[in-house]
Amino acid sequence: MVASGTGQDRIALGIGTILASVMAMAFADAVVKLVSAELTLWQVFAARSLFAIPCLIVLAYVRGSRLRPRAVTWVFVRSALLVLTWLAFYAALPVLDLSVAAVAVYTNPILTALLSAALLGERVSGRQWGGVVLGFLGVTAILRPGSDEFSWFILLPFMAAVFYSLAMVLTRSKCRNEGAVALALSLHGSFIVTGLIATGILALVGLGTETKMAYPFLLGDWTPMGVPEWGLMALLGVLSAAFFLGVARAYQIAPPQIVATFDYGYLVSAALWGFVFFSEEPDLLTIVGMVLITLAGLLVAAPSVKKPVPSKD
Repeated sequence: MVASGTGQDRIALGIGTILASVMAMAFADAVVKLVSAELTLWQVFAARSLFAIPCLIVLAYVRGSRLRPRAVTWVFVRSALLVLTWLAFYAALPVLDLSVAAVAVYTNPILTALLSAALLGERVSGRQWGGVVLGFLGVTAILRPGSDEFSWFILLPFMAAVFYSLAMVLTRSKCRNEGAVALALSLHGSFIVTGLIATGILALVGLGTETKMAYPFLLGDWTPMGVPEWGLMALLGVLSAAFFLGVARAYQIAPPQIVATFDYGYLVSAALWGFVFFSEEPDLLTIVGMVLITLAGLLVAAPSVKKPVPSKD
């Protein structure tokens, strides 16, 4: 009886942990959207990770985790794909509603299933194909191709979903034996390097004022940062490290299929923070698309039920 109760408590703790984690990450994404009018994406990349890395090093020390990756090349490729993921996702935030960008990037479970089948030879079940069809319908509802409401910027979070799915397939096939902290440190190191290199290239190219103003979040100059801006970057760094720790812990203490289901709480959180910060209210067709994509992701991510083997007795 005690073991059963303990198991139920751990499942409840796992659910609570993943919900708190995705809510924190959605809040962090809302902050990025908020500061996109003042700072450049490259500043956010570099400054946020500058605070996230010490948090991860302390975590590694406490847990006795390995800091250096084993397969350096594959970890580098994985980090590059994830940098492209956040680049595409964050680039869309100044233009798109946070809830719309969030649901678009959450098509990644569908893409991961298809890429795993194509690249790793994993089987796609009939239920998962059904999820793919539902996801396609949801994407169509949000994209609205051919209508006046279609925006090419909506393709950016879908590109982010593709990059993320490729990174997850690579993680499964080439980085399975890597420590989670080592992977996270590599990623945040890549963010810093990318931010500094991009800032240097833009400074050397010397774009005109009109070009910079067309999309300042990507093309603008590095803005001087005061205490409030550095404070926000510190908050983003801590939230990023906490998100990494929370998600890893949730999947450790509760069944992955249950945690994956509540992982979609990110979409609700993104809609909530979008309303609080920006008064965003998705229309009916967008809400329908969000529901379809969420159902599709759950169908794809749910584990297959194995049929019991008939007894020979």
